[in-house]
Amino acid sequence: MGSTNDKIRGNWNELKGKLKAQYGELTDDDLAYQQGKEDELIGRIQKRIGESKDEVKRIIDNL
Repeated sequence: MGSTNDKIRGNWNELKGKLKAQYGELTDDDLAYQQGKEDELIGRIQKRIGESKDEVKRIIDNL
């Protein structure tokens, strides 16, 4: 969990672009990041792309 949150905090703008390229259904609202609310962000992505929370974390970790 920690590494995913660290990655989100560290370079979210870069990750956001890669996620939008890979999952065209993601909107800017889905990918809006607020510090300290990483779980909320993962939940929005999870809901939009229909994957489990663990899968979303794996996707982010592998970007």
